Amino acid sequence: MRVLFDQGTPLGIRNSLQAHSVRTAYEEGWSTLSNGELLGAAEDAGFEVFVTTDKNLVYQQNLASRKIAIVVLGLSRWRFIHPILPRIAKAIDEARPGTYKLITVPEE
Repeated sequence: MRVLFDQGTPLGIRNSLQAHSVRTAYEEGWSTLSNGELLGAAEDAGFEVFVTTDKNLVYQQNLASRKIAIVVLGLSRWRFIHPILPRIAKAIDEARPGTYKLITVPEE
């Protein structure tokens, strides 16, 4: 799958997604786009999954009409993300168009 990381998404996650093509919003030249514009550009470019740490995205955008799946990480701190990399990879593997998945990240 083609996966797009939003700004703030820990890049170390990329190493756990070897089966996927992963790019960042910055690499695509989209770092200045608003959330709605970014999701639209990602869909137009054929991305299938958008990974972000923006928990407010679900309240700011009408996700029901989206073709892209959205995976939201509850935290962005690597020391908390690293132990749950298998959960994150599984959520991305199982993502389907138009779905939203919040991954809670334990802080212990």
